[in-house]
Amino acid sequence: MDKAKKERFATPAAGGTSLLVVFAVLCLTVFALLSLATVQADVRLGDASAKAVSAYYAADCEAQEILARLLTGEIPEDVSFEGNTFFYSCFISERQKLDVEVLVEGDSYTILRWQAVPAVAWEADDSLIVWDGGMF
Repeated sequence: MDKAKKERFATPAAGGTSLLVVFAVLCLTVFALLSLATVQADVRLGDASAKAVSAYYAADCEAQEILARLLTGEIPEDVSFEGNTFFYSCFISERQKLDVEVLVEGDSYTILRWQAVPAVAWEADDSLIVWDGGMF
């Protein structure tokens, strides 16, 4: 009788376990790819941020050099003035510039404006027709 029981006893099927393992590996692969894509996006964002900060400080350095020249009595070519107030701009990028307005009185100066502003004028895009809530 022991032989009959052993012959009738079947080993458990491994199909369900195999499917579960395949699903787990697939999920981990998808999460790994998503993590890789996120890291690449973060690297691009970090590079763009570093480039923007570097460009700003390059423009800031140029503006400081122009201010130093103004304090020595030299008026650079691109600087306009009205009385003792001097106006000039240093480009940060194609779309942004640093506007400076300085009041110089002898050896002292007062910064009236040191501001990053858009380099081009903003233009509204009216090409999209938007429903105003009224009847057609």
